[in-house]
Amino acid sequence: MLAKRWTIIPADEQRVLALQEEYRSIGKNVHAIVCRLLVQRGIYTVEEAKKFFIPDLTHLHDPFKFRQMQTAVDRIASAMANNEAIMVYGDYDVDGTTAVALTYGFLKDHYPNVSYYIPCRYKEGYGVSMLGIESAAARGAKLIIALDCGITAIDQVKRAKELGMDFIICDHHKPGDHLPEALAILNPKVPGDTYPYDELSGCGIGFKLAQALCQHFNWPSEDWEKLLDLVVVSIASDLVPVTGENRILAYYGLKRINQRPRAGIKALMEMSKIQGEVNINSLVFVIGPRINAAGRIEHGNDAVKLLLAHSADEAYEAAQTLNTHNNERKDHDRNITEEALQILNDTPSLQTKKTTVLVNEGWHKGVIGIVASRLMDHYYRPTIIMTQSNGSMTGSVRSVKDFDVYEALKACSHLLEKFGGHKYAAGLSLPEENFEAFCHLFEQVVSERILPEQLIPEVSIDAEIEISDCNLNFYTIIEHFGPFGPGNLQPTFVTRNVADTGRSALLNEKHLKLNVDKNKQGPIGGIIFERPDLMNIVQRELRFDVAYHLVINEWKGNKNVEWRIKDIKATETN
Repeated sequence: MLAKRWTIIPADEQRVLALQEEYRSIGKNVHAIVCRLLVQRGIYTVEEAKKFFIPDLTHLHDPFKFRQMQTAVDRIASAMANNEAIMVYGDYDVDGTTAVALTYGFLKDHYPNVSYYIPCRYKEGYGVSMLGIESAAARGAKLIIALDCGITAIDQVKRAKELGMDFIICDHHKPGDHLPEALAILNPKVPGDTYPYDELSGCGIGFKLAQALCQHFNWPSEDWEKLLDLVVVSIASDLVPVTGENRILAYYGLKRINQRPRAGIKALMEMSKIQGEVNINSLVFVIGPRINAAGRIEHGNDAVKLLLAHSADEAYEAAQTLNTHNNERKDHDRNITEEALQILNDTPSLQTKKTTVLVNEGWHKGVIGIVASRLMDHYYRPTIIMTQSNGSMTGSVRSVKDFDVYEALKACSHLLEKFGGHKYAAGLSLPEENFEAFCHLFEQVVSERILPEQLIPEVSIDAEIEISDCNLNFYTIIEHFGPFGPGNLQPTFVTRNVADTGRSALLNEKHLKLNVDKNKQGPIGGIIFERPDLMNIVQRELRFDVAYHLVINEWKGNKNVEWRIKDIKATETN
């Protein structure tokens, strides 16, 4: 296991003191650590803190701030007035399928002549396909609304125009140097767009379109509020920042899931036996993978059917299908990860590189992204896992913190057939004959651009606290910083100079269950999974430092604050 570097997230101490003083001026004595956490998140006043802790749907941005939203709404209104067929087109991952379910379901409630299309990962690949365009034409569509894809579909949009179809693109991926000639593009990352928040998910942009249509037709707000559950699933699964507008959408989306979930999500919750309230982690690690498994193993249509299910029976049947896909996905994931790690372990020349690029024609195309993430976590460097067929290679790319892998791929674009994605995750395809040249150039580009510290996994620590701070009252305050996710991670604390009480132990020889104290403030318990090696530090009877999240352990009605440990280090003064 790679040693990790610990960094303390900075905070402007003057702003921390000013915020604490402002709270005192209104009669509230707020913990200095709470003020520090707020300042780290760019919150400097009591009024800003109030908006942060109590998100409000009225603070969502006007959807017509998208530069071409009015054009998009007018075209949809025209299609509805003239009974033109509309096709909703989306990608096969969680963001794409939730976006299609949201937009198709919303339009279907108001207009019958609408259909949807999800491309097949294996026949068509990512994004808008020519097969999809031909299918739309065969259905008589006059308008295609593309969600979570389309920003690079220059040839496909051109073909659609030749066939007499207009295109509205709702995408959040980075655009290339040239844009498709679509009727309207709703993408806050497009240069010149006027929308004030550029981190929406693809489903989130579909949601803004639904909001705009509600305003245009004066439909009730409940028509878009009931879509928030799909939006939060996409926010969590696509790992977009839980900041600004996304924080509001996530907050109310989780509230909706926990209070009145749609039939499909409720079926997945019951089938996966989620305990307690659904949170972002539940969506990332339990609900999202099951929805994603449809497009990875069979077809994304299975996910859309689940999300559009009206009855409990229909939803349960669809959830069973997704659960079966997910079990198959786990088998492929485990087997391919083991094979890939074995290749790296058996090839010393690959271990010294700053990138990992592996290909095998037998690897399942639907899980290579997951495998890339696992290998990146293991060796901690930009990683590409590929499969190949019919003279072409297709791959998924994952990157380490603060390294823009999209820009690295852009520098290699002359060797690629196509590529697209984000700073930390992308996809690509290339001819087999370009593989060796690409591996060499990608390694060169990354080596020139990546900093040495970016190749060392990092534990980012928000603040240092004492065991005595770890009480139910403080935990409750920290809970209000949620929902957590990228851009607003669950706070990580460090407590230094603790000592083992003698009750720390290994569980199943693989998990370390800690019991520590410091100056008789405790004791307090905690656990770190898959790190039996850290027992060496604990058993040496030295003082050590612990980095952790706060969690609640509830047993027979009693609640105790514990640590979910991220790392342990021997105290330097030892």
